[in-house]
Amino acid sequence: MRPRDRWMLAGGRWSQGTGEDVFSVDDPATGEPLGVVAVSTPADVDTAMGAACDAAPGWAATPAAERGAALRAAARAVEERMDELAALVTAEMGKPSGDALGGVEAGIGTLRQYAELGPLHGGRSLLGGWDAADFMVREPRGVVAVITPWNDPVAIACGLIGAAVATGNTVVHKPSERTPHTGAMLAELIAGSLPDGVLNMVVGDGEAGEALAGHPDADVVAHVGSTAAGYRISELALRTGAKTLLENGGSDPLIVDAGVDPSWAAGQAAIGCFANAGQICTSVERVYVHEDVSEAFLGALAERARTMRMGPGADVSTELGPLVDERHRTHVHQHVEKAIADGARPLAGAEIPPGPGAFYPATVLAGCTDHMPIMAEEVFGPVAPVRTVASFDQALDAARRSRYGLAATVLTRDMAHAQAAWRTLNAGTVKVNAVFGGAPGGAATPRRASGHGFGYGPELLDEMTVVKAVHVQTVIP
Repeated sequence: MRPRDRWMLAGGRWSQGTGEDVFSVDDPATGEPLGVVAVSTPADVDTAMGAACDAAPGWAATPAAERGAALRAAARAVEERMDELAALVTAEMGKPSGDALGGVEAGIGTLRQYAELGPLHGGRSLLGGWDAADFMVREPRGVVAVITPWNDPVAIACGLIGAAVATGNTVVHKPSERTPHTGAMLAELIAGSLPDGVLNMVVGDGEAGEALAGHPDADVVAHVGSTAAGYRISELALRTGAKTLLENGGSDPLIVDAGVDPSWAAGQAAIGCFANAGQICTSVERVYVHEDVSEAFLGALAERARTMRMGPGADVSTELGPLVDERHRTHVHQHVEKAIADGARPLAGAEIPPGPGAFYPATVLAGCTDHMPIMAEEVFGPVAPVRTVASFDQALDAARRSRYGLAATVLTRDMAHAQAAWRTLNAGTVKVNAVFGGAPGGAATPRRASGHGFGYGPELLDEMTVVKAVHVQTVIP
């Protein structure tokens, strides 16, 4: 079991690391301190990477069925303490308890998914000469550096770690500095089912992340987080030749077409904009509503925003928890203030509430234009900036004009409009008539500034492996 004052895992051993710097983590709902965490130094990253490198040959040679069995055991270990793990998520980043538990359950499911898919992930045979054998095999890439965010710290980490381990790679994981307790507990539970050195962990902010992403022994760098961080990781990995998998920022549009029920559409927009206080990678970040339904839609959305129950995530009645910290709340509020200064009309929220905690109300802004930063950049807060448009084509054209390409949603009764939308929107995921949802096993690649590569689904197993072609001549002179 991990000692509470030790934050670095390398080769099966928890330690304090070699540095003297620390950082504190506070409860975003109360501002009360949760703990003090020791920062991993570049030397600590070297140690963790060394442990991963040492374990890599043995783990790669382990039969795939045994790797799958180890992942199933890890999933059971996480499941046995999922309530405790979910409570840590709520305490560190404020997510309502039901949503936090759902994220943990999703992580458990993902570990089990890759436990089953890993042993089935193979190559293919080739038709060569009668006196030869030709085939293609998939092999692990080696050491995977996994850098994960704070907004869904269990599900995202389980996906990347699970796919890497299932395919025979070893891992060094750096959870967000905003959720280190969650990351450490998850590492303890998963690593307990694996050989020493298969899963290692370091903690810290951008300095530790840069040391990990730019490490010469990293064969893959998998990152979910901001676009700025993704760009920096790409620069570092370019120097070492590491493969990068990046799911970064988004400015996901929602189009509300004429003819839809404005109350229903407002409910969908509220889910997309306000769930997890807008702190979801595929949250709705900008709304385009047809002028025929805009008045009723805005009224219903503003009413929904005003009636959301805001409070600590541990309270089961809470619909809107706090933002992750005061720094992020300042970022969100500055975007809102700038939009209002530029002519947007606040219909709900838009003011920092009194009292402790990093709370921010569900906010609806009408009269937004595409030149406003709030419509062009990722705000990552419970804000619905809305622009009224004269036609579906105008909405579609505006939705396409973004440097991001993560996801998009269209609400329409016109299937020709739905077809035009999914055909032309430059996004990895396009959803019609539901802001969230989708069949199991689906996967997409983000576009442009939102990143590249598969970050989930069966295709992630391909990303974690390399292909080798083999020719065996069976007859020699």
